[in-house]
Amino acid sequence: MTSNDGTTIAYDRKGSGPAVVLVGGAQDDGAENAPLIPALAEHFTVYNYARRGRGASGFTEPYAVEREIEDLDALIAEAGGSAHLFGASSGGALALEAAAAGSAIDTIAVWEVPYAVGDDIRPRFEEYVADTRRAFDAGRDEEVLELFMRMTGASDDNIAARKAAGKQTAHWADSVALAPTLVHDSLFLNRYQLPADRLATVTQPVLVTTGGPITVPYMAGLPSDFFDRAADELADLLPHAQRETLEGPDHVVDPQIVGPLLLRFFSSEH
Repeated sequence: MTSNDGTTIAYDRKGSGPAVVLVGGAQDDGAENAPLIPALAEHFTVYNYARRGRGASGFTEPYAVEREIEDLDALIAEAGGSAHLFGASSGGALALEAAAAGSAIDTIAVWEVPYAVGDDIRPRFEEYVADTRRAFDAGRDEEVLELFMRMTGASDDNIAARKAAGKQTAHWADSVALAPTLVHDSLFLNRYQLPADRLATVTQPVLVTTGGPITVPYMAGLPSDFFDRAADELADLLPHAQRETLEGPDHVVDPQIVGPLLLRFFSSEH
């Protein structure tokens, strides 16, 4: 599929029925949402795409949030003119920005959108955004990735170990190649601040979900209620929000737990 600015956007399509578009987060080329496809494809036509700058999709400079929304609009047009959206992590923020911009979206479900809510963590995120921007502008993509890992809780020893292990395969190089997405996503995440004015204009029903307190070691640097804080604020700001907490899942979506919830939400009358 070709987007409005000529950028090629790669996607997979499975199933039949109303359209559901899966929107991935930073550092995801579409692989993290792929396990959801079998859970949804019996009832929906599922479109799982690689956002620009990821996987088989192309990228055209300069980056702009508007281009990402145009990518979604092109995919929704390909899907027949309207679609439900599921957005994981920063993909949820993109889905909400598209809704606020007037994209033809039926309903939206978001999973653990990483807005940084709370005076205790705002200074860390402001420093992280500034540091990653400097590293990105200097072409130091590996440093961008390391800054992200350090901000979420990885120690220098842990980063060195993961780098050494990743260099035995293509994993580390693949992660570094996706590092610019961390900088791009911070733009439509409003430097990780909730865009209250735009969220208030979203007219679609929105399911706001999290997996409860953070327990995974690779996010130990964040407050345990990091995602719940953002989700609670989102649910308060969105005019038609439904808030759900699922106990147990990791930040990467578990299709056995999230899939049935999405089936119910996308199939319901609102």
